[in-house]
Amino acid sequence: MTYVVGLTGGIGSGKTEVAGAFAALGIEIVDADALAHRLSSPGEQGLSAIRAAFGDGVLTADGELDRASLRRRVFADAAARDKLEAALHPLIRAEAEREIRRWRGSYGIVIVPLLLERGGLRSIIDRVLVVDCPEDEQVRRVVARSGLAADEVRAIMATQLTRAHRLAAADDIIDNSGPIASIEPRVRALDRRYRELAAARRRH
Repeated sequence: MTYVVGLTGGIGSGKTEVAGAFAALGIEIVDADALAHRLSSPGEQGLSAIRAAFGDGVLTADGELDRASLRRRVFADAAARDKLEAALHPLIRAEAEREIRRWRGSYGIVIVPLLLERGGLRSIIDRVLVVDCPEDEQVRRVVARSGLAADEVRAIMATQLTRAHRLAAADDIIDNSGPIASIEPRVRALDRRYRELAAARRRH
């Protein structure tokens, strides 16, 4: 299997911007959140699994998943969150593995926001890249882009690994506390490193 880098970080840390910089270099990307969204759309296995776990109350009148309602429920109730993950995560992993098998490059990136918290995809990850910024900056960014209140953002952050624990678990770190323009040179340096690591593994 291609060398797999797991890209993770807290909410608002800038994972999307970093992934975009890798994509601009031609690196193949799998986004676990995008897979979850697709798998929980009408007609997909994930929506059937969620409906079986939670009942019809999680659906809108036209049969789609009421994502906002379910999100509030799982953030407020750890048991509900566990139930949702049990329904969806095996499907996400299987789909991620299918996409990775189609990669053609020497390495690729899998974006997994809760890679270190949940570990569902951890066993297929060769190296962990953490995108980091100060917690106050995380809150500011999420409030600006989503309209959530600061206390709601901090409640979401409280369900994630602490910044210190995330950094301790990283193989590589991109400090994204500055301007977006500062991301590209760091990504280029990591791209060279990941190509070297992938080549070294192929030789052994």
